[in-house]
Amino acid sequence: MLNFYNIEITVAGTDEAGRGCLAGPVTAAAVILPKDFKNEVLNDSKTLSLKNRRLLKSQIEANAIAYAVEHIFMEKIDEINILNASILAMHKALQSLKFEFDHIIVDGNRFKPFNNIPYECIVKGDGKFMSIAAASILAKTSRDEFMEKIHEEYPVYNWKKNKGYPTKEHRAAIEKHGITEYHRKSFKLLPDQLKIDF
Repeated sequence: MLNFYNIEITVAGTDEAGRGCLAGPVTAAAVILPKDFKNEVLNDSKTLSLKNRRLLKSQIEANAIAYAVEHIFMEKIDEINILNASILAMHKALQSLKFEFDHIIVDGNRFKPFNNIPYECIVKGDGKFMSIAAASILAKTSRDEFMEKIHEEYPVYNWKKNKGYPTKEHRAAIEKHGITEYHRKSFKLLPDQLKIDF
């Protein structure tokens, strides 16, 4: 895991969580880490235990030069599609950083220019660069907290466990109970998409 080190520039890393979910927002974070930041545990959030994600979240928030997290909600996802919503979430997180930066590194292979700041897309960047990994941790933990909160409103979908992803249990609950205001209506909510009452 590398720190994107260049003495001349300040780098912001960004990543999103929840792109493949049937319910809930897509959430992005942006993080600027100190150039000497080191952490042996920090990695792509999907590879880490819940305990380590929570521990890293507090360490990142305590040590980052700046960080921000933003949600893009279901109505906007349905309006502009999930790819555009994911990029919008990353743009909003970058916009919310309270520190100037000269370069952006993005997890994945798709992005749109942001404020004329040079950027680089890095496939599997959350396993290669610490600022992207840190962003993945903050995005995932923040989104998970949101899904656990709305689970209390609609426990039949078990969002506390599946976080809105298309598990068999989640799809079965949609088939039995229909959908909620938290579901993404533009997504294929059931495998055959026969009938869902909106």
